[in-house]
Amino acid sequence: MEDKQKSKFQLIWGVLLVLAGIGLFFRIPQLMPGIKNIEQFAPFIYFIYFCFYLLAILLIAGGGRKIYTYVRQTNGKNSHAEEDVE
Repeated sequence: MEDKQKSKFQLIWGVLLVLAGIGLFFRIPQLMPGIKNIEQFAPFIYFIYFCFYLLAILLIAGGGRKIYTYVRQTNGKNSHAEEDVE
């Protein structure tokens, strides 16, 4: 039972990571004008863009990996159960 709960938790965590990454993609264009106004960050604005978008991509990739692992595990368990029946 614990393994099943942990697996569901990993699926939920994966979905939340993907949603956070997608949300960050939409939030970056809203945040950047404020960051551009800060004089200390102005010379590094392209690096900051790169970091934010990299973070969004990593969040989506990490969440996608968790979802993919969950789907593989559940499909693998179902196929083994079907083989036992035959």
